[in-house]
Amino acid sequence: MKYIGIVLSMLAISFTASADEAMKTVASKYGFQETQARLEAVVKEKGLIQFAKIDHAEGAKSAGMNMQPATVTIFGSPKGGTPFMVAAPQSAIDFPLKALVWENAEGKVLVSYYPVTSLVSRHSIKGQDDLAKKLDGLQAAIAKAATE
Repeated sequence: MKYIGIVLSMLAISFTASADEAMKTVASKYGFQETQARLEAVVKEKGLIQFAKIDHAEGAKSAGMNMQPATVTIFGSPKGGTPFMVAAPQSAIDFPLKALVWENAEGKVLVSYYPVTSLVSRHSIKGQDDLAKKLDGLQAAIAKAATE
């Protein structure tokens, strides 16, 4: 019985750690609007396509509610995302890539995203590790350029 408790505790810790480690969040030294503009500019500079921008705060306002600024930018390249979707068609739920620029309750602006390696793990994609690591570096560079 003691053994089962230890195993369950270890599983709970590993699931918690995995969930916490999956999303990356970077603090911005800029305000919300400037961080968002910088993110969009660097996406364009990198030759990526901005497919959509979802302004959640504006959506909340249209429903008569208020929330802190939060905008999801959906971006990528068919050349980068298609190999993952070919390997695991259900991964299309996570591609193209997304970045969230948001402001927390204290007014701090942050950029959050899921690294491609976490998406590869989530969908058990095999044979795309090098491309995933390359795209992780691209995402980190985009977040850094938007926030520093």
